[in-house]
Amino acid sequence: METEATASQAVKAQLRLRELILSGELPGGSRIAELAIVEKLGVSRTPIRTALMRLEQEGLLEALPNGGYAVRTFSERDVADAIELRGTLEGLAARLAAERGAPAGVLAEARQCLAGIDEVLAQPALDDAAFFRYVALNKRFHALLAELAGSPVVARELERVVCLPFASPSGFVVVQANSARARDMLIVAQDQHRQVLEAMEQREGARAEAIMREHSRLAQRNLREAVQTHDLDRMPAVRLIRRRA
Repeated sequence: METEATASQAVKAQLRLRELILSGELPGGSRIAELAIVEKLGVSRTPIRTALMRLEQEGLLEALPNGGYAVRTFSERDVADAIELRGTLEGLAARLAAERGAPAGVLAEARQCLAGIDEVLAQPALDDAAFFRYVALNKRFHALLAELAGSPVVARELERVVCLPFASPSGFVVVQANSARARDMLIVAQDQHRQVLEAMEQREGARAEAIMREHSRLAQRNLREAVQTHDLDRMPAVRLIRRRA
């Protein structure tokens, strides 16, 4: 039976292993040597095995036929499909929130997130600190969508999909940091955020759903830019994506 201490170690090992993969320290296709990971992280084998199983469920690792795991690589289509799935589920959440009536308290918190993003975008130029603040606020806003829907089923599935590699709402936003039109794209995204809240308040379900589906198209554009970028030091995890032939 798993003890609380072992469970805590497994979570820490999972987070650290994910970091090693997404930072490129464990490159795509490489086999995970369990003993080497035990030594590197200073954690016993039981929580390491649990962490490896969880990362396989997340999609970052694949089980090998003869035992053990390897770091997965992803086709550009895999990632595009994951983003599309998130857009579909967020569209559903927005429609349900509009049709059922979004909770006033959650709507107020969502507006606070957008006010914070407005402060970030009011800066004439965005530095790394501004981008990281945007990512945190954007993540929280998208998390609130599930609460606005009032559906534990949709909330659970959204939680699952954003754990898919590169499918999170801000999965590729860092790529924009050096782009001349970075601020412009974030302003478009922010306008869509405001429009979807307005559609919810007006009980316009179809409009709310369409806005969130369109919102995911920005992430698709960021994906295309990410796989074409030569500045992989800013986003080494992109090396896990195989470009289309």
